[in-house]
Amino acid sequence: MRTAHRLALAFGVICLGGAAGFFAARMLRHTGSYAVENSPGRAAAPRAPAPRAASPDDSADEPRPPQPHAVPATLPDLTLPDLQGSKRSLSDWKGHPLLVNFWATWCEPCRREIPLLERLRHERAAEGIEVVGIAVDFRDAVQRYAREMRIDYPVLIGEQDGLSAISAFGMDTVFPFTIFADKQGRILTLKVGELHQDEAAFILDRLREVDAGRLDLGAARREVADGVANLAAQRARAEAAAAPRSAPNRPPASAAGASISDRSAPNGPQTH
Repeated sequence: MRTAHRLALAFGVICLGGAAGFFAARMLRHTGSYAVENSPGRAAAPRAPAPRAASPDDSADEPRPPQPHAVPATLPDLTLPDLQGSKRSLSDWKGHPLLVNFWATWCEPCRREIPLLERLRHERAAEGIEVVGIAVDFRDAVQRYAREMRIDYPVLIGEQDGLSAISAFGMDTVFPFTIFADKQGRILTLKVGELHQDEAAFILDRLREVDAGRLDLGAARREVADGVANLAAQRARAEAAAAPRSAPNRPPASAAGASISDRSAPNGPQTH
C-alpha cells in the first residue's frame, strides 16, 4: 500500500513540474545583453531567425545570420492586466508623454531604476509625464515586490503575454529597456540597459520640445541618439578612471543589462 502511495505522489510531482516547466521553458531563452539606443525604424537587438522551409539551394551547414527587427514608429496598443487584475492598454495614457519600462523582479538593474522612475514622474508632473512599468515575471512575485517597494506608478504584468509585448517593440528578452513616447504615442527612442538620471533628463527635455512643437520629431531622434551616446561614453571613461588598476577587464555598469536566462545563474542576474 505504501508503494502505491509513493507512486501516486511521484506521478503528482511530475505533473506539477511539467505544468510549471511550460512557462519556465519559455522564459529561459538565452539572449545577449545590449546597451544601445534604438530609434523607430532602426534595427533593435538581434534575435534568432524564425525557421523556414529548406530550398534546394540551401546548404545544411550554412549559418543563418540573425534577422533584425525594427522598433515601431508608434506605441503598439498592448493590453495587459495591472496589479489588481484589471485589463489596461497603453492607449489609456494617450495624451501623456510616456515612459514604458520593461523590467522583472529578479533583474538588479531594473530594481535600481525604480526610484529614478518614481522621481521623474513626480518632478515632471507639470509636463504630464506618466510612467508605466511592464513586468515580465510571475504575477505573485510582481505583486509582492510592488507592495514591498511601494511602487507608485502603474504596473502591468505579462507572464507568457509579456514575451509578446516585448516582441511588439521589436525587442528580445533583455532587461531593462525603456521606451519614450510623445503625447501622440510616437516613439522618440528606446533605451536598452539601465536608465541614468542624465540620460533621462536629456531625452525628456527633447520630448518636451517635441510636444510643444518647437522641435521636429526626426531632429529630436537624432539629437537623442548623439546625446545619449556621448553621455554613455563620458560615464564609461569616468568609471574606467575610477576603477582599480588590478580590476579585471569588465563592461562598465552603465552598459549592463540582464537577460531572462540570467535567472538560472547561481548568484542571480549578472550585472557587471
